Amino acid sequence: MSKGKLVLFGAGKIGRSFIGQLFSRGGYEVVFVDIYQPVIDALNERGNYNVIVKSEVESVMNIQHVRAVSVKDENAVVSEIATADIVGVSIGQQGLPMIMPLLAKSLIKRYETNTSLALDIIIAENLRNAAEYFEGELLPLLPADYPFNSLVGLVETSIGKMVPIMLKKDMEEDILQVFGEPYNNLILDKKAFKNPIPEIEGLSPKENMKAWVDRKLFIHNLGHATTAYYGYLYNPKFVYLYEALAIPELYQKVRETMLQAADILLRKYPEEFTLEALIDHIDDLLFRFQNKALGDTIFRVGCDLMRKLSAEDRLVGAINLAIEFNLPYDKILNALKAGMQFRATDESGNMLPSDCQFVEIYNKGTIEVLTAVCGFENAEKLIYVKV
Repeated sequence: MSKGKLVLFGAGKIGRSFIGQLFSRGGYEVVFVDIYQPVIDALNERGNYNVIVKSEVESVMNIQHVRAVSVKDENAVVSEIATADIVGVSIGQQGLPMIMPLLAKSLIKRYETNTSLALDIIIAENLRNAAEYFEGELLPLLPADYPFNSLVGLVETSIGKMVPIMLKKDMEEDILQVFGEPYNNLILDKKAFKNPIPEIEGLSPKENMKAWVDRKLFIHNLGHATTAYYGYLYNPKFVYLYEALAIPELYQKVRETMLQAADILLRKYPEEFTLEALIDHIDDLLFRFQNKALGDTIFRVGCDLMRKLSAEDRLVGAINLAIEFNLPYDKILNALKAGMQFRATDESGNMLPSDCQFVEIYNKGTIEVLTAVCGFENAEKLIYVKV
């Protein structure tokens, strides 16, 4: 017997390998909302798909009780959400504005049906202050008297699962299969739920969600990107993350950068973390980063410089916190400067289009990057920080 229905925006890598997988295996029907018609058609035709778990011993999880609707079919999406028990969003930051009108119409529809029917929205995005963003986007689209605070739970998450880019040959073999590491723990905001938290294995509710979002951003994401940037600088021909970490010098530089970020995080959240726990987390991440079976690429982990080197993201965000607390940030700044020189390409030899845009800014000088991309007000001072 089904526990309920999850409507999940995004049938991509995280949507299928992580969020959809957790809820399906936890007894929910999963209805994906996506834009890519071939995936939508395949999900509806088959009603299941495989997650290939990449580790020393490869295994397969068959995910069942799934179907899909097109995001272009507004009536279908609104109808599904009107009868959903919970909603999830995993589409990437650039796609979020597109779905806000749909979410708003769905909330209105639910309210017309039942004025006390609350809806929790799991925000499965690597986005700091995600709940505030969603509220700011949704409120102007809802009636002035809509009881938003009592009917909508905006549940932030920390997405720690690593899912590599699918190669063309893998997608041609099976359009629905998706790879992922064995890690299967979804950290999410315990206090944000309006309904009871789903009793699903793998959900890890936390009281102080801001701390855990920052841990993901300033430890995991920072260490991930630092590995890619130093790896590319060391040898532009490196393809995989594990190749970079096999170089002792690079491993040490990445670990020291993550430890510097841990000191900053510990200062901000002294009651949430201990230094010992953060060091254990760092060493576990470095072990996971070296998963050869996962085949995670330097290109995937490092690309999207306009976002990853921006003011609120992993490296610059950590530097700004360090400045606020008057703590050292030289190692993180060094990683940022390495990131400015990142020019990796995909399997077809192409850079991400936004990275080409970044290069145009970089060609105007480091100060231009620090100001226009990173958002530093006193960029000139950073140039002279000893690294």
